[in-house]
Amino acid sequence: MNELIKDKIDQWLNGNYDDATKASIQQMLSDNPDEIVDAFYKNLEFGTGGLRGIMGIGTNRMNKYTVGMATQGFANYLKKSFAGEISVAIGHDCRNNSRDFAEITANVFAANGIKVYLFESLRPTPELSFTIRHLNCKGGVVCTASHNPKEYNGYKAYWDDGAQLVPPHDKNVIAEVEKISSVEEVRWSGGESNITIIGKEMDELYLDMVKGLSVYPEICKQQHDLKIVYTPIHGSGIMLVPAALQKLGFDNVHIVKEQSTPDGNFPTVVYPNPEERETMSIGLQQAKDLDADILLGTDPDADRVGIGVKNNKGEWVLMNGNQTALLAFNYMIEARKAKGIAQPNDMVIKTIVTTNMIDVIAQQNNIACYNVLTGFKWIASLIKEKEGKENYVIGGEESFGLMIGNGIRDKDSVSAVTILCEMAAYEKAKGRTLFDKLIDLYLQYGFYKEDLLSITKKGMNGAAEIAAMMETFRSNPPQTIDGVKVKELKDYQLQKATNITSGDVNSINLPKSNVLQFILEDDTIVSARPSGTEPKIKFYFSVNTKLENATEFDQKEKELDDKIERIIKEMKLK
Repeated sequence: MNELIKDKIDQWLNGNYDDATKASIQQMLSDNPDEIVDAFYKNLEFGTGGLRGIMGIGTNRMNKYTVGMATQGFANYLKKSFAGEISVAIGHDCRNNSRDFAEITANVFAANGIKVYLFESLRPTPELSFTIRHLNCKGGVVCTASHNPKEYNGYKAYWDDGAQLVPPHDKNVIAEVEKISSVEEVRWSGGESNITIIGKEMDELYLDMVKGLSVYPEICKQQHDLKIVYTPIHGSGIMLVPAALQKLGFDNVHIVKEQSTPDGNFPTVVYPNPEERETMSIGLQQAKDLDADILLGTDPDADRVGIGVKNNKGEWVLMNGNQTALLAFNYMIEARKAKGIAQPNDMVIKTIVTTNMIDVIAQQNNIACYNVLTGFKWIASLIKEKEGKENYVIGGEESFGLMIGNGIRDKDSVSAVTILCEMAAYEKAKGRTLFDKLIDLYLQYGFYKEDLLSITKKGMNGAAEIAAMMETFRSNPPQTIDGVKVKELKDYQLQKATNITSGDVNSINLPKSNVLQFILEDDTIVSARPSGTEPKIKFYFSVNTKLENATEFDQKEKELDDKIERIIKEMKLK
């Protein structure tokens, strides 16, 4: 154990920390020295999105002290940034300690003279974004670790537009948080009168906003008996998703009982993530047993949504995030045009690692489609930039997130569920399924297939290993992949796009981000991006081909899957 770690442990043992915390440290010192090293070897980093980490004792853990110090730094920056009365909204999900962390956050803000709107109990994260905008707050916090395992919790910080922090505020808040070097600097209490509890009234306002996003409410009423299976995966979606479906007129909703009760231990799953087939398995079985029309699952803080549908063989399959996004984008473009409510200045926004099939659909429908960095804060930032000039319709990314309409500035599974069910109802009214629609789009625009490989590197050396992988690809990029020439290298950290053949270099007009993209001559794209919230490096693969006939789908899908596997093997990623 090095001296820096020993000093940090001594500060906690001798500082103004509660007796239970000190006893836990003593026990770890004698029983589990490896654990205490990991708990204290660094400070839990307040990144551009806030905090996220394993719960427990120590500077590298989510606990009341790291949450309190982060809030004090955030409060200091809000007071530097705004004159007059400052207000914030605070929410939380179902995770263990989330309510405690939310109340600590509220108390620290309030003790700093900031007015606080605190939700009475757990709520979906997108409602927090809506609330900030509706109440004209200057910021907000939601205590959640999204779809991480049960050991984790987190702290997402928001600005006055209802979006997570972007430059310059992200770096400035981080700087203020890093200035808080001791728990003695935190104002823990004394402003309780500044806290207002909110709940049902805000729920109704938010649900009215969600209902207003419907393009064909008459189809929802006509197909009111659409058979829907929904699982909140023990999370906060149970608070609003059923109510939102009811508002649209759907009255044949079956909630997965085993996963309906909020529970931070997530007893039926390992990862509470609708991207995982195992997580959705109970819902899939129920959908099969009921012969449902659609299955939907939301993650613990209800900002991500996964869906299951029957394929052309009658088998239940889970859509990936790209498929869900392209169906939703296409519906909002196509349906608004058919309904006569499309605007000439409509725009849609996706991230750089989300399927380029959306760009093709938008281009052929004469709709502006913008690409931004990964994260809904960048979608929100572009909306703000284009406000008054272009009309935002929908945004999304491949990681099971959609943001529809102007009411919020973060991904929202509640509104996504309602639109996806409306889409299923729209197709059912024509005797078809969402899978049928997906095949139609492949026939019309080309068959795009995407996949994601996440490589986890834990512990003290993990970050260094990930950095080394990125540096190798950056300094020695492949010339060919799967026998196809790399035509362009996009380096978002250097903000340069290099034509490999000519050597021409063009600027990338996006903020710096540690992302590399290899674009091949056949328009295959391989992207590498270290995660900003987890000890992972993610590789995204996008391949495409022509689909001439629906009967070729299985064969063409296998060819694309095989191509991705060859790429992974050649790049030595497995």
